[in-house]
Amino acid sequence: MFEMEKKLAVRHVLDLNSGQIEEIIVTGITLALSKGRIFEETLPLLAAAGIVPVENPESSRKLIIETNRSEVRLVIVRASDTPTYVQYGAADLGIAGKDVLIEHGGAGLYQPVDLNIAKCRMSVAVPVGFDYAAAVQRGARIRVATKYMKIAREHFASKGMHVDLIKLYGSMELAPLVGLAEAIVDLVSTGGTLRANRLTEVEEIMQISSRLVVNQAALKMKRELLQPIIEAFAGAVKP
Repeated sequence: MFEMEKKLAVRHVLDLNSGQIEEIIVTGITLALSKGRIFEETLPLLAAAGIVPVENPESSRKLIIETNRSEVRLVIVRASDTPTYVQYGAADLGIAGKDVLIEHGGAGLYQPVDLNIAKCRMSVAVPVGFDYAAAVQRGARIRVATKYMKIAREHFASKGMHVDLIKLYGSMELAPLVGLAEAIVDLVSTGGTLRANRLTEVEEIMQISSRLVVNQAALKMKRELLQPIIEAFAGAVKP
């Protein structure tokens, strides 16, 4: 197991008023995580860095989880909010899916490690019997339901397809069933939900996995604390 030293990050800065060098003690690390699959698959990575949560967020109502390391705490957030918490410094680092980072834009975030967890794929799916290939070939304009607007827009633009994107936040599979859209763009893992709703995957857009993201300012101010965690995570990644 990786042993993280119990130490304080020290920064020396120039006080513009006095002209003297001041020593600033920087303590504490906040890691943003979401419940579910990402949290479960992050546990071995945390263990590699010598970090063990004292509570399970799935059974606890707490949104801030302490760990066995007094200088490290976890904040439990929605997966789509993780990049925002890290970008604005409410968390020093976090773990977010590639899909979330693309939609967010990744501004102000350092992405040092692809953790190779929570793997799935972003795909186009249509109702069984819908001839997607023919629609593409004849240049038909179709309606596509998704919450991944940026990914979908760039994908169809690269194919020269004209689509009407409809933003939804849940149950994408319902849209084709009730005539709201002819296709969906969504994450697919096993494909079981698609099959249960008589949908079929017709095009893979990209492979998705979760990445470690770090606040750039925090990396400068807390490098002595953050770097060992980053290295431990990188060393624990499975191919």
